[in-house]
Amino acid sequence: MEEAIKIILQSGKSALDLALYILLPMLVVMMALMKVVEARGLLALIARIVRPVLRLFGVPGAGAFAILQLLFVSFAAPLATLTIMEKDGTPRRQIAATLAMVLTMSQANVVFPMIAVGLDLGTILLTSLAGGLAAAALTYYWFARSAGDDAVAAGVPLSSGETGRRTSILNLMIVGGQEAVQVILGAVPMLVLAIFLVNILKSTGAIALIETVLSPLFALIGFPAVAVLPLATKYLAGGTAMMGVTLNLLKEGAITPLELNRMAGFLTNPCDLVGVAVLVSAGARCASVVRPAIVGAAAGIVIRGLLHLLIY
Repeated sequence: MEEAIKIILQSGKSALDLALYILLPMLVVMMALMKVVEARGLLALIARIVRPVLRLFGVPGAGAFAILQLLFVSFAAPLATLTIMEKDGTPRRQIAATLAMVLTMSQANVVFPMIAVGLDLGTILLTSLAGGLAAAALTYYWFARSAGDDAVAAGVPLSSGETGRRTSILNLMIVGGQEAVQVILGAVPMLVLAIFLVNILKSTGAIALIETVLSPLFALIGFPAVAVLPLATKYLAGGTAMMGVTLNLLKEGAITPLELNRMAGFLTNPCDLVGVAVLVSAGARCASVVRPAIVGAAAGIVIRGLLHLLIY
């Protein structure tokens, strides 16, 4: 019992540190800026420009912001765009496609620090786009086809811009920041539970068992046996934890930069317990399509992983 209490307290501390000191500042700034961009009509303008291309993959025009936020900010940044989609009448099928795309692509908070140890940024960006758009299309046309278009038509503008002209930029940013705080507070219980599950699996030896089971498979595809640790850590504890483990393995010489790039298609994405818990906190409609989105993301991640194996 004493050990269980320690795990609960440790999980709560880790979740609050992540929510309050990492996710909250980032999301407050992103939501504040997105609120201004939305109110001024810029979001609608960009959405109209890219919509003809993205709609082929089932993604609304605002999905372009989610792509940029993920690739160049962090795994939590697209939460701002998903929150807007949640409220602006975007159909659930398109939300599912966007979520699948986001869960497939690489997050900047992991990729950029690892460039210094040999990760190839160009390849990461190309495979992210290929895998992400494939995941979106599969989700929209197949996995989420029964979700239905429960909202208004997909072509609804994100904002007319009229409200923004009558409201000061400061007030818009304050409103956006307040919405960000509400989103993060709503995500805390999910984060605590996700991290608690990871810690339980660690303490019971489940991760060590996974390493034993998967080692023969990794040998077949050319991954070092030690790769089980960063992969298991990534999908159970998140990208940041994986990065710490991987950097340590590189420092020790247990894996090489070439092996890192071979594994990168499977390692660098936010489709893990923590990432999913954060992104689905955008709202009830987003949470309702998380299953097809994860299935689509799994297909996209496999595509990305195979591309990396072929390239390297």
